Amino acid sequence: MRRLFAVVFVILATLTVSGVRASAGQFSPGLTAERQSRNKLTGVAGPVIGWGIRTTNSSLTNLQAISAGGGHSLALRQDGSIIGWGNNSWGQASPPKGNNFVAMAAGVQHSLGLKKDGSIIGWGHNYHGQANSPAGKNFIAIAVGMQHSLALKKDGSIVAWGRNNYGQAKNPKGNNFVAIAAGSQHNLALKRDGSIIAWGLDNDGQSTPPAEDNFTAIAAGRDHSLALKRDGSIVAWGLNNDGQATVPNGNDFIAIAAGDVHSLALKSDGSIVGWGGNDSGQATPPTGNDFVAIVAGGRHSLALKRDKSFVGWGYDHFAQARAPKGADFVAISDGRLHSLALKKDGSIVAWGGNVDGQADEPAGNDFVAIEAGDYHNLALRRDGSIIAWGSNVDGRSNPPSGNNFIAINSGGGHSLALKKDGSIVGWGCNDYGQALAPSGNDFIAISAGREHSVALKKDGSIVAWGSELDDRCGHPDGNAFVAIAAGSNHSLALKRDGSIAAWGDDYHDESSPPAGNNFVAIAAGTHYGLALTKNGSIVGWGENIRGQTKPPAGHKFVAISAGHEHSLAIVQSCKDILSGDINGDCNVDWQDLLALVNQWLWPDDSP
Repeated sequence: MRRLFAVVFVILATLTVSGVRASAGQFSPGLTAERQSRNKLTGVAGPVIGWGIRTTNSSLTNLQAISAGGGHSLALRQDGSIIGWGNNSWGQASPPKGNNFVAMAAGVQHSLGLKKDGSIIGWGHNYHGQANSPAGKNFIAIAVGMQHSLALKKDGSIVAWGRNNYGQAKNPKGNNFVAIAAGSQHNLALKRDGSIIAWGLDNDGQSTPPAEDNFTAIAAGRDHSLALKRDGSIVAWGLNNDGQATVPNGNDFIAIAAGDVHSLALKSDGSIVGWGGNDSGQATPPTGNDFVAIVAGGRHSLALKRDKSFVGWGYDHFAQARAPKGADFVAISDGRLHSLALKKDGSIVAWGGNVDGQADEPAGNDFVAIEAGDYHNLALRRDGSIIAWGSNVDGRSNPPSGNNFIAINSGGGHSLALKKDGSIVGWGCNDYGQALAPSGNDFIAISAGREHSVALKKDGSIVAWGSELDDRCGHPDGNAFVAIAAGSNHSLALKRDGSIAAWGDDYHDESSPPAGNNFVAIAAGTHYGLALTKNGSIVGWGENIRGQTKPPAGHKFVAISAGHEHSLAIVQSCKDILSGDINGDCNVDWQDLLALVNQWLWPDDSP
């Protein structure tokens, strides 16, 4: 028995943390399915984490403030640092480092942060100068509109900057202001005497506040405005096409928030009320009475809880970057707007966009591999047969019959499967010949892009076919490759020495991988790439419009998957098994692990 465990650890020493023996480059066909860059079988079960296009991430704690923008969100931590997530097309969700912030404001494409010393810093889109910071250290409040910004000074005066096509960036006269609010192209300011002034666009009456002086709070939406009275009631004015300016009855409200076409109010008992446009559920707040603050974004909302955590709801781009609960996942795969995960018991979990049924979960627990395409999926059963579901345009969800398959891969509209004899079968969209598999039976890995396909041979060389646009079939020569990954219009290959080669479209730098030879796994997204290093960290490059190339810090990863604008990874949930330091916290199934090793050592004897 001691010799058997010695053999196990010798084998593990040659494996990467993602289950791929990148150093040797000699693959047994029986494990080919687990070597695909978008579908890693880790050998150790762990939790899944997702990042990229999302606006309502609710995994953060220890917060003191939140802010919701058009498609991104910000949170201020107790230590004074800011974290951002969601749409990052202009860097609006990438706040500066530091822990000296006391407030932040998220706009449509830019953001502001207020520091302890009273100075302001801006980031994100700056075409109209809206992310520029005014000089001085005497500011006490900030507000962000669509393409302009506001700041309130200690002396009660207001400074405005950015786009001024409707006068929204003009500074109002006076120094008796106590609060500011910026809508899309209009502003509100609350005076010390409880009255409100407004300026900027007024096409729907959003800049025509009631002539009263009993207000305590203000909120500006895209084209409507809200105000909270001293008696706890709410008034609204401006555009009301979605009912966003039709306020609820009652006088027990203590806070208000206005989004694009929806509104929120916090009651004195800690519960939330929402009204107005609700196409994404943004006006349907969660139940409960432990909320202390609310913010309304474009089509999503956030609320801060009494325990310093928060919840989000509304538009989350199908929530495909949200990870399922649990720590028993062994494989992951990203589609265009949905995601899949394979559990240790052989069952499949799916989530995200489901317009074609691609996020439905097939019954059964005999699956050994999963593959998510743009709008369809493949799953390989333990008996070697394939099932498919989701969109069936061009027959992409009509897999071949038989039970002699060992690997699967799905692209934009076509699919590939690898047989036990080393030959490849393709089906689905074939406009560019991408589903027309090459002849031969010496293949050990397959990967399908949008309109092209890539295959790895036993000798370590690469074959590519399909669309020649952007030289996406212009693969590198040589036989030193051990893994492949096809993106939308580019491809990646991992070399035996741990370095990465890339070819195809490079408009977003997706074909410009990082230098180095410490990589053990690769994944190709639509216009970006990910690589897993030997130490369990992830490096990303290429398009980062949704933050898809920036994984969360503080984790050691064992598997990666890249989708359209979101990414997934399996987190190592125990101490490093490669060092032999295994304890009760490690979810190792020794029978599965030994079976994996036996299959590796004696593939010809595998059933």
